Amino acid sequence: MSAKALEIIKNEVESNPVILYMKGTPDFPQCGFSARAAEAIKACGVEFKSVNVFDDEEVYRQGVKLYSNWPTIPQLYVNGELVGGSDIIIDLFQSGELEKMLKEAAAR
Repeated sequence: MSAKALEIIKNEVESNPVILYMKGTPDFPQCGFSARAAEAIKACGVEFKSVNVFDDEEVYRQGVKLYSNWPTIPQLYVNGELVGGSDIIIDLFQSGELEKMLKEAAAR
């Protein structure tokens, strides 16, 4: 894992108010957890950047886990902070907190 990979992720996280690292894309997710996370975010009606971790195995698949010290993908970042993975995203969505959080981030 290179310092360059961590720098790439850091720059993405800091320059995108809402970013989801996932397996596949929101339109073509490649795992159920990523699909549920992307659907919850889309349902909030907020634009977000997504990164397919399969696009660059070294940078994303391993790098994002190292960057966040979080063992699984998907990972959602809002305003530079790790929110969490699929279960946390779904819980926040069901409580209404996710939409509130994302709309506040998008308004910045």
